Amino acid sequence: MIKKILVANRGEIAIRVMRTCREMGIKSVAVYSEADRSSMHVRYADEAYCIGPAPSNESYLVIDNIIDAAKRCHADAIHPGYGFLSENAGFADRCEQEGIIFIGPSSHAINTMGDKITARQKMLGAGVPVVPGTSEPIQEIDKAIKVIKEIGLPVMVKASAGGGGKGMRLIHEESEIEPGIKAAQSEALAAFGNDAVYIEKYINSPHHIEFQVLADKHGNCIHLFERECSVQRRHQKVVEETPSPIMTPEVRKEMGAHAVAAARAVNYASAGTIEFIVDDNLNYYFLEMNTRLQVEHPITERVVGVDLVKEQINIANNLPLRYKQEDLKQNGHAIEVRIYAEDPDNNFMPSPGKVMHITEPLGLGVRHDGYVYEGYTIPMFYDPMISKLIVWAPTRKEAVERMKRALYAYKITGIKTSIPFLSRVMNTPAFVEGRYNTHFIQDNQQYLEPKDDASQKIRDVAAITAFVDYISKIESKTRVSSNGSSVSNWKAFGRKKSLNRL
Repeated sequence: MIKKILVANRGEIAIRVMRTCREMGIKSVAVYSEADRSSMHVRYADEAYCIGPAPSNESYLVIDNIIDAAKRCHADAIHPGYGFLSENAGFADRCEQEGIIFIGPSSHAINTMGDKITARQKMLGAGVPVVPGTSEPIQEIDKAIKVIKEIGLPVMVKASAGGGGKGMRLIHEESEIEPGIKAAQSEALAAFGNDAVYIEKYINSPHHIEFQVLADKHGNCIHLFERECSVQRRHQKVVEETPSPIMTPEVRKEMGAHAVAAARAVNYASAGTIEFIVDDNLNYYFLEMNTRLQVEHPITERVVGVDLVKEQINIANNLPLRYKQEDLKQNGHAIEVRIYAEDPDNNFMPSPGKVMHITEPLGLGVRHDGYVYEGYTIPMFYDPMISKLIVWAPTRKEAVERMKRALYAYKITGIKTSIPFLSRVMNTPAFVEGRYNTHFIQDNQQYLEPKDDASQKIRDVAAITAFVDYISKIESKTRVSSNGSSVSNWKAFGRKKSLNRL
């Protein structure tokens, strides 16, 4: 059984994994770069090891350094979190070679689902609906142009070897085809070392809905229902919620069954996510699989009542799943927002720097997964996400109101954050009413752009004026006493006390 886990990550996800380790009586080990020496995850762990300089390609992405740390501390297993090496099949293989348990799926599953073309082929074989498009990687521009004309515009060109919005271009017009393909290939080559792309028919008014799955090494596989992830900026999720406001019980059941079939198609064993693109008529198509824990996993935990990290560890320990599909149900509604150290009023520019003050939101139904503290300097080398704010309530309406309250209470000074922008999202009618898709941000600019709050300025000026007037009256009373003397009563009182002492 696993007794010590090295967490090959940083920040809030490292702490989140370590919390479950502590509950399970498992020792946790942190690794950190030179820039993260004072990070909270280093303080929280039972042991900590430096693995290199600040840049991630010299520390968190160096497999040899992480394996060396695991050997030095005699770790039984490694949890990769998300990002960095979490979907690196070579890392999973290396762990196996070194006799260290990789808390995640097999390298075969990572490779199969990590390559978008291979994944599409597997899904077709498993009977999972896929978006009309290519089933082979394309590198020749002439061939890509031919395929696009056969499918019909609009289309989405995507990198075959990766995700996260990199190597992705939406093409609406014929004049955009060649430059769009070249741009996608160039970005894919830079990000993944592979310029192969695939082409899909673009779904108008798309919704991004994903299903959480859990599978063990004994052939058991379940889903833990859906998450709605359609509030996105530059193909990156900003707000997630569960249940999805557009879902029906019939479609949920059908999509869940297809999510389980997708995981079974690659003999999956761990926590994973099957992502779908859904149109306004609730027609849905397989998008991709994330072979790791998702950033937004806490909302599923809150609504379904399952600790996903604990289940990952149990699966890695070769234990069978503790749940059957019929045991699970959705209870209430949860929303998560991602807090970034960036300036939403200045094109979301990163805002690293020293945190001067932080007040975390508290109260019923509020969960905060973060890692910064007062006096901590946020480094400029990594993703600017500093925390996740999660709320739960019995209904969606109450959850939205609770998130508004929690964001109002969340105060950070010294750096700019995305909190004001997220507050505007929560007050946008389309979000409040649950009628939004992945075009939410571009369609609601009038609500999401910063406004010059004149009424607040008037209130501030009024408060300052009243305070100044109050001080003036107090000073006037001290200059002229009630008997007309210019001597302050306080001063007279002070002199009398002094004489008495003499």
